[in-house]
Amino acid sequence: MQNLLEFIDLSFPTRALSAAEHQTIPAMSDKAEAHPTIQVLERAFAVLDMLASQAEPASLKDISERTGLHPSTAHRILNDLAIGRYVDRPQAGTYRLGMRLLELGNLVKARLDVRDAGLLPMRELHRITHQPVSLSVRQGDEIVYIERTYSERSGMQVVRAIGGRAPLHLTSVGKLFLAHDDPARVRQYATRTGLTGHTRNSITELPRLERELQQVRMNGYARDDEELEVGVRCMAAGIFDDQGKLVAGLSISAPADRLEEGWLQRVKDTAAAISAALGCRV
Repeated sequence: MQNLLEFIDLSFPTRALSAAEHQTIPAMSDKAEAHPTIQVLERAFAVLDMLASQAEPASLKDISERTGLHPSTAHRILNDLAIGRYVDRPQAGTYRLGMRLLELGNLVKARLDVRDAGLLPMRELHRITHQPVSLSVRQGDEIVYIERTYSERSGMQVVRAIGGRAPLHLTSVGKLFLAHDDPARVRQYATRTGLTGHTRNSITELPRLERELQQVRMNGYARDDEELEVGVRCMAAGIFDDQGKLVAGLSISAPADRLEEGWLQRVKDTAAAISAALGCRV
């Protein structure tokens, strides 16, 4: 298993920094790059890396000796990691890596695979439509933009860059994910978020959202009709992995008066091509 620091770096979408942004970031010494600045995190990483090197569950004594931590310190760290499901206790007094790491690893793998599979088809869709094309995944109650192709010819200013977030119920891709939730989970989402709106077109009432999601299920695609940003409309189709699970959404955005209905089939075909590259068999 790779060092946990490398794992964490991969778990967030990144983008290239501009020269101006580089100038605002303080230079880091080699020592700062090699070691965490928070001691308890450094110790937790050491525990996780030690467990990753073991084929069998390890005892507290073994972990303490291998990491150089006092047994009481190692025990406190292990207890906290167990609460977060980063560590499991298969038997009293023994520890191994927990299922939460597997869940996070699968999420990272899915993102990397989707980005790799999606970039060329996205560029081709952009070449045909000259409009911004986005690839997004779900993270909690939001979508996160993990890839985007656009140019000045679209006539649109891209507000949300790679790594940007938006509420599920206000976006076309977010509606795709909500449409795959059962009714109880949709109601829980509405309670947590309050269905806050951004524009006069935003869906802010649960019955209306439920009707919208029913249409998404029937049609196999979703729309955003100036619900997130005034003057911007979007259409999106889902991307599925080899298990048939919805892992991402592909969307195209355009000025409200320039979105062409003929692009919808191209969006669906492009999403299907990316799904096929991930091993999905419809």
